[in-house]
Amino acid sequence: MDRVKSSMQQVPNAIPKVIRRTGGANSLELEKESFERGQAVSINKAINTQEVAVKEKHARTCILGTHHEKGAHTFWAAVNRLPLSSNAVLCWKFCHVFHKLLRDGHPNVIKDSMRNKADLTDMSRMWGHLSEGYGKLCSVYLKLLITKMDFHVKNPRFPGNLQMSNRQLDEAGENDVNNFFQLTVEMFDYLECELNLFLSVFSSLDMSRSVSVTAAGQCRLAPLIQVILDCSHLYDYTVKLLFKLHSCLPADTLQGHRDRFQEQFKKLKSLFYRSSNLQYFKRLIQIPQLPENPPNFLRASALSEHISPVVVIPAEASSPESEHVVETDELVDTDVPVLPPAVETKFDDLFGTSAAIDPFNFNSQNGMRKDDKDRLIDQLTREIQALKDELESFRLESGRLCQALRGRVSELEAELAEQSHLRLQAAGESEFLRAELEDVRRVREDTEKEQRSLTEIEKKAQANEQRYNKLKEKYTELVQSHADLLRKNAEVTRQMTVAQAAQDEVEAVRREMQEKVKAAQETSDRQESQQLQQLQELQGELLSSRAELESLKASVTSSQQSSETLGSQLEALQSEKAELVQSLSALEVELVSRGVELEQAQGLLAAERESGAKAAETLQNQLNQKESREQALESQLAEARWSSLQGALEEAQKIVQESLAQIDDPAHIGCTSSADYLASRCQASLDCMERLRVAREGYCADDSSVAELARVLIHSGHLLGDTIVQGSATSHMVPVEQAEALSDSVKACGAAALALLADMKQRDSLAAADDGGLRAALEAVMATAVKLRPKGLELQQGELGDLVEQEMAATSAAVESAAARIEEMLNKSRAVDTGVKMEVNERILASCTELMQAIKELVLSSKDLQRDIVESGRGAATTKEFYVKNSRWTEGLISASKAVGWGATVMVDAADLVVQGEGKFEELMVCSHEIAASTAQLVAASKVKADKDSGNLRRLQQASRGVTQAAAAVVASTKSGKSQIEDTDTMDFSSMTLTQIKRQEMDSQVLVLELETRLQRERERLGELRKKHYELAGAAEGWGEAEGGQGTG
Repeated sequence: MDRVKSSMQQVPNAIPKVIRRTGGANSLELEKESFERGQAVSINKAINTQEVAVKEKHARTCILGTHHEKGAHTFWAAVNRLPLSSNAVLCWKFCHVFHKLLRDGHPNVIKDSMRNKADLTDMSRMWGHLSEGYGKLCSVYLKLLITKMDFHVKNPRFPGNLQMSNRQLDEAGENDVNNFFQLTVEMFDYLECELNLFLSVFSSLDMSRSVSVTAAGQCRLAPLIQVILDCSHLYDYTVKLLFKLHSCLPADTLQGHRDRFQEQFKKLKSLFYRSSNLQYFKRLIQIPQLPENPPNFLRASALSEHISPVVVIPAEASSPESEHVVETDELVDTDVPVLPPAVETKFDDLFGTSAAIDPFNFNSQNGMRKDDKDRLIDQLTREIQALKDELESFRLESGRLCQALRGRVSELEAELAEQSHLRLQAAGESEFLRAELEDVRRVREDTEKEQRSLTEIEKKAQANEQRYNKLKEKYTELVQSHADLLRKNAEVTRQMTVAQAAQDEVEAVRREMQEKVKAAQETSDRQESQQLQQLQELQGELLSSRAELESLKASVTSSQQSSETLGSQLEALQSEKAELVQSLSALEVELVSRGVELEQAQGLLAAERESGAKAAETLQNQLNQKESREQALESQLAEARWSSLQGALEEAQKIVQESLAQIDDPAHIGCTSSADYLASRCQASLDCMERLRVAREGYCADDSSVAELARVLIHSGHLLGDTIVQGSATSHMVPVEQAEALSDSVKACGAAALALLADMKQRDSLAAADDGGLRAALEAVMATAVKLRPKGLELQQGELGDLVEQEMAATSAAVESAAARIEEMLNKSRAVDTGVKMEVNERILASCTELMQAIKELVLSSKDLQRDIVESGRGAATTKEFYVKNSRWTEGLISASKAVGWGATVMVDAADLVVQGEGKFEELMVCSHEIAASTAQLVAASKVKADKDSGNLRRLQQASRGVTQAAAAVVASTKSGKSQIEDTDTMDFSSMTLTQIKRQEMDSQVLVLELETRLQRERERLGELRKKHYELAGAAEGWGEAEGGQGTG
């Protein structure tokens, strides 16, 4: 504090200058300006580029400044002007000072610093690019400071120095195990950052040399004092939180927490041990030693063995700046304040003094050397200092022992409170047993009254037996009529046929009551043993505390003999120990009284257990007389009917679940079906749903109609399962989008069926079960099936047969007309065109003529092969009947014929435009490719039902290859003609200037980009068109459904 006073006395020296400069300014403004200037001076002296430790007096001035202005605005205003990103040593010392402010400064420092969190994060990332030196250390330190700020923002109950009591720690978690769990994780992250800085500093030092006595080593080691203080608190709180979590959660859930704690415990123990051996830390801080083994969290009593680590900073310990290191002129304060004598003496001892003002400098007074008296004075001074150090260490040790004893006393008080709670709990249990005893007495009186009416009950029992015989006969008839549905309920039927089972159940209840009484007796005995054991443990702990007190008395006696100067202090300690002994003796007396009360409570419990046993025997006799055969048989009959209904519901659920599982089976992918068959299954399921509704209403009115409801349930399960399987098989035959929609509808149908069956399994929801969702799902599947029906099925038989002949004839006519038009265009071109254009037109039209001839040959071969197919496959039926019977193949043949005729017509139109100079060569090439594809479709359609050894089939294949070659010739001649015509349009740039050429180049680049964009859009459009064409063609021609009408495969 002397250093702090001296630093604060330096500030007013500049006040006269401010007064002269500002004239008659307000005194508050002058005080604020003086404060800010003093803070700036201290901050610049504490944070500089010299590789030496931060002076404690400058750091204390900064801390006091935050308390003066209740925030850190002045600090950040001064720091933001420092080049922290350009000098690693400057940034390192800033981190050290900022860490001190977060720990010991005003609580608003954390809030004010959160505004600069983004800058600190960027600075940490920037320094992280360096792999060694202060750069890497600054990156790790900045991450630690950011983590510390985040922790205190999330947990505002924790102060900056992390000092909290056990009660405050419990309040921080708000008695919620989830909050304690999350708080433990955040403390692990916080401690991990502290350990990373510890390891980074040690790894950057050469530990083989005495680095702690050098200025550079002290500069790196100084911030570790703050880290040690944080680590000691975090380790203590983590241990306590883990014990609390293990008392609330299973051990397996906290396995990750234990593993992480084990790892951090090893690191922290090693770092504490290495730090305690450094000469730099021995005078500044007393580092605690962690136990050999980590705490065993699986044993709750291990918490009492945990001793919180206490970090001690001696009150008169030398600050880091007191080491004998060289200071530069930049760190010297030019203002010399008036110091008190004690401060001057300490300053002179550390830094020396001049001969003019030193009253003990005998050499300057008489010019003589020190004599024996001077040496004796020095020796006595050193001895006094050693005694003071020893006294201080003894005071610290005594404080630590007193703190441990206070913690032990707190634990004993907690255990005593727990014993009191157990005593109150035992008293409550005794009251409960008394209430039960009163109930037993009242029941016994009621039993006596019931015994008088026993004769009347026996008469009623005979009438009930006769009625039971009639019910038994009816039940036998019901079992015989429903034997097929009750094969899984054999146990129930056997129980119904045996009437003596009721008596066995009564005996079982009586035995169960006996077991409960025995269990209650064992529980009470176990509680007595546990309480005795706890009393013994408390007595043992009292003996151990007495032994500790005896050892403490012995240590105090020995310390009194060592120095008479410590007498007053030891007397104070002895008085405090006497108070502790008195408090412990009082606790022991209270424990004895509690033990006597516990013995009395145990005696009361034993007496009440005996009365409870007698009452239990009375209850057992009453249970044998209160069982009624009539009620048992009626309940068994109702349960049998309900069990039969449950069996039917489970069977239906199993059928639907197997169907849903079958559609997900990879082997089911090869199964196919038709939309017609799926529609018929959906209609049958809808009809059965109406029957199910009627049967369910009948059962709710009279449960004797369970047979009809069970039959309808089983039938409904089969129909719904068949619908699901057929729907999935039909989805394998349609395009992808429709298949996905149909598959989703089928799965929704299965889910709705399972939901309806689940509702019917509950007694309360059986009558209110809604089948609207299942009906809607079935109607959706049926609507999809209707949409998937092939369009060709709408044609009449005569129309389909005539349409084949008409399309083949139209294709032949189109080809003939196209050939004639090409011949006409060729003659016109020869009469009008000359030169290169005539040559190109003749070549293109000649290739088109050859293509038309090849198509004509293909159509004739297709007709011959079609005739052979009809003759060989129709049998006794007519040609039209054959076409109708094979409607899918016929529709494919018609589509292929249409495509061939349409392609020939379009190609002739494109060739006419090309010859006239108005068309595009690309259109002609596309038409050629389309004709080749259409002829391939026609060949495939004709080849499906043809004999592989047929001669007409070979001729058709030969004609198809001819069409392909002719189409390729058209494409080749078109490309050749296009290139030949484009070569005539040479590019002449000889007359253009440089600017014009640059302009043309830019226009060409723009055109290229536009054409590339257009090309991409056209490709996407072409893909969509092909996709739509595939969907329409599949829907119109019924692709893949030729065998689908046969059922699933």
